[in-house]
Amino acid sequence: MAKRAWMGGSGARRLPVLAGLVAAVCSCAAASQAPGQDLAAEVGLFDTATSAAAPLTTDAISGRTGWVRLPADATNHAFRGDAVLTNGPLAVVLRRRASGAEVDASLPGGFAQRTVLSPTSNGSAGRLTGLRVAENAPSAVAVDATFEAADGGTFAVRYGLEIGQPFVQTEALSRASGLRVEAPCRFAVLPDFFADDVVIDARTMPAGQVEIPSEHFLLHLLPDRQTIVMAVWKSNEADVRAVVGAGEQGPQIERSEIAFGRDGTVWVALLGGSEVWFVHDVAPDDAGKVAHLAWRPPFAAQWRVDWTRSGGLVDSWEMVAERRDGRYDKPGWFGEPNVIQSDRRRWTTVLGWFHYPCWIDRDGRAYLQPLAKRVRFEGPAIIYPINRTRQTPLDAFTVVDVMRATLGVGPCEYILDVEGQPAAMRGRATCAVRDALNAIYEAKRQKHEKAAIEAALADGVAFVRHIRDRIEGYVEFGHEMLAYLDEQKKARPELADFLAEMEGLTRTIDERFAARREPIKTPEYVAALADEFRATLIDYEGDDALEKCKRITREFTQVGGNQDELVGECRMAVKILRQRAGLAMSADPRTAEIAQEIRRRTQAALRNPSTYEAPRH
Repeated sequence: MAKRAWMGGSGARRLPVLAGLVAAVCSCAAASQAPGQDLAAEVGLFDTATSAAAPLTTDAISGRTGWVRLPADATNHAFRGDAVLTNGPLAVVLRRRASGAEVDASLPGGFAQRTVLSPTSNGSAGRLTGLRVAENAPSAVAVDATFEAADGGTFAVRYGLEIGQPFVQTEALSRASGLRVEAPCRFAVLPDFFADDVVIDARTMPAGQVEIPSEHFLLHLLPDRQTIVMAVWKSNEADVRAVVGAGEQGPQIERSEIAFGRDGTVWVALLGGSEVWFVHDVAPDDAGKVAHLAWRPPFAAQWRVDWTRSGGLVDSWEMVAERRDGRYDKPGWFGEPNVIQSDRRRWTTVLGWFHYPCWIDRDGRAYLQPLAKRVRFEGPAIIYPINRTRQTPLDAFTVVDVMRATLGVGPCEYILDVEGQPAAMRGRATCAVRDALNAIYEAKRQKHEKAAIEAALADGVAFVRHIRDRIEGYVEFGHEMLAYLDEQKKARPELADFLAEMEGLTRTIDERFAARREPIKTPEYVAALADEFRATLIDYEGDDALEKCKRITREFTQVGGNQDELVGECRMAVKILRQRAGLAMSADPRTAEIAQEIRRRTQAALRNPSTYEAPRH
């Protein structure tokens, strides 16, 4: 096997923003170094000389007393004790008789165990019995670990670290079927880049195993708020489960279990920093009130807020950052950030006018202001770093950074569906057409502005057709989904309650369309209005010209405004369906196959939104 091939050749595929991270350390090591630590910019492979009966302490990992460091390229070493892989921010301890790799992170107080990565064979863990060097290069190290299985046989997994990266790569070898990520916590988050996240709150989950949508990544938010344990996998056919049990502070997610799948690789990253995530409980009477959080973001990033709504749903928003001029930058997934005015007033089709509800001021203080109308937030509001901005330090990592560094640019862009993300705008909004035409006729310049009038009319018709196409796409999606659910009712009668819920959510699209059928008219109706305007008003200079102009532009905006509202309502219905399907899996694993299909179809429907759908609020 060629050197580094097993690590996936990821270095050549990373986006430019990650190129400078090769020699950097992750943010959990940036705050301070543990006493005696000198591993910041290199990888190392050590033999502890004696095997430990318990997990290694901070002093043992930092001091390395009695340890033997293997020279670079030495691959025929016979371990006398345990194996330890290091790369500065992480230490991976492969301790004989342990169930898996004990992964420690460098925190301000020294190394601390954050997770245990235990491979399984046919659903059962084993005990580590053998170690073999698989790679020992200046930029990467890897060890093959053999485990004794419950049936008396063996299975094996490869663990590896790269220089400066915050993740452990695991690869299934003989007979290994899955990986247990032991990271007890209350909250686990499945980031959603098209709609709203799925948040698993152990306090609302039944004890035992719960299914999780197998969509490539899962976050464990560790209770001390110093670490996010992020699992990443390439194969989306892999089964993913969480195990909920009793903890000292109440129900907790004890571990997640991820099948290796056909690809056979799972990465586990530790995103760290002082309070790298935060939770704030929103009370019912907090609506509209500003809350100054007892939290400051540890580094500049695109911070996501997952607000809890009624019924356990989540609304995902990105925090805006105050600029020196008092306005706010709203980070974008692609290109420059959007700018929000200093009063944070914003309008969308579904929410109307509101104050943007989450922001960071120019001094780095964070605030929440739950919405006061239409949508009400109540319960935990979770904050975590989903993506980097231009101001993000090189030694800080976000969720998207880890995705790109592990999966590579091509697969990452496929999963993010880069081509389907950007919002489109065709023509000119009908309210803008109204304002332009009314201003021309109010100034009595219609004979001088014929070209501008023609352009405004054409733009208005194009805009209406574009939004109507999106609406009809949602309606078609709804009808196809209802047909699919009807088939499933016949095939899976035992899931009648779940399917009835999905059907009811899907019918919302038709209900909203029916409610607005009359005011949205048809694109042909709007085209006829434009033709009427051209035929009767372009050369008309009578005293009632402005009044006649306003009559037609009012009809334009009545159609356009109702279409704008409807397309936003359709998108909201699809987002809710998508999220409820994911949550249903957690409550009843039997729904997993159908829920995954629903989520696949909803993603297709949400692609290529119009700007008036407010896909990013």
